[in-house]
Amino acid sequence: MAPRILYVVTEDWYFLSHRLPMARAAQEAGYEVHVATRLKDGKAAIEQQGFVPHGLNWSRGSLSPLGSFSAIVELRRLLRELNPDILHNVSLKPVLLGTVASLGRSATAVVNSLTGLGTLFIGEAGVSGLARKMVRFALSRLLRRGRSRTVVQNPDDRAFVISLGVAPDTVVLIPGSGVDTKKLTKLPEPPPPVTAAYVGRMLADKGVLTLIDAFSRLGKRGVSLQLLLAGDCDKENPGSLAPEQLREFASLYGIHWLGHVADISEVWARAHFAVLASRREGLPKSLLEAAACGRAMVATDAPGCREIAIPGETALTVPVDDAGALADAMAKLAGDAEMRQLFGANARRLVESKFSAEAIGRQTVALYDSLIAR
Repeated sequence: MAPRILYVVTEDWYFLSHRLPMARAAQEAGYEVHVATRLKDGKAAIEQQGFVPHGLNWSRGSLSPLGSFSAIVELRRLLRELNPDILHNVSLKPVLLGTVASLGRSATAVVNSLTGLGTLFIGEAGVSGLARKMVRFALSRLLRRGRSRTVVQNPDDRAFVISLGVAPDTVVLIPGSGVDTKKLTKLPEPPPPVTAAYVGRMLADKGVLTLIDAFSRLGKRGVSLQLLLAGDCDKENPGSLAPEQLREFASLYGIHWLGHVADISEVWARAHFAVLASRREGLPKSLLEAAACGRAMVATDAPGCREIAIPGETALTVPVDDAGALADAMAKLAGDAEMRQLFGANARRLVESKFSAEAIGRQTVALYDSLIAR
């Protein structure tokens, strides 16, 4: 029988958006792939990939005691039913609840992917210091489970996990889940006016307010630049901007808010460079996709961003929450076509060599195979 892997992910859209290359690589390597997640509109798309979806009745934005207990019971029932060889939990909530649900199952190896520290540690969610301490304590115990590995996407997050007391040889750095460099190809620059684009959820922790502040400053300075925002608000995230806020900013400063864009290459076909003012990332998919399309970047010097936004090679980098520095960098890149071409070419080569779906897939499957061999 084919070895069986169960991915536990909060939302079906997140699995389809961020984890497909990983799951496809496992499938191509001979694994039977199951996906446990909250199913909304993505069930058919998951089935079309040849994966088996399983619906979970949970809320991504909540770690309430009652809700967590119900989710653990639900996951334990699913684990008994499927008896997977590998349980792969993706992001903080599945890591916590999925690992608890797997306790006592010696036949199932556990892979825990921490995709960034999120609003619990860095955001404006109003989370108490006690809650943060409790999560740190839980992680320090759960990530030490016998046949388990913790996967992180950047060196900063690896250092964080090791600081919890987790053995360094069980913490594996795999940068993201891969970019389809065959689908996303290097694009020619569009005609003027010069345009910057941010792709992602409209969150404070993603630096959207800092970006809007920087863009408004450029307008007052008479810098000729357009700004595209591509992505939705996230009502389950306490740091999300409200739609009416974005509409007001768009009207006030001449920003083009596109909402969700299904084919991201359409955004990069319109934009000359990418911008991301995030406070912290696991590994920003938006910059990886921009790089695959041959776009230069302006980004914060923050964990996760540093892996793809390399100063003087692929990007101009600025401090976190510094609207003035961000405005200066955007103006500089907007006015230097030669720099954009150089950074864009370097970014494309970096993605091809280090962040492609094929490269990440090989690393991920090697991890799975090593756990099954043990």
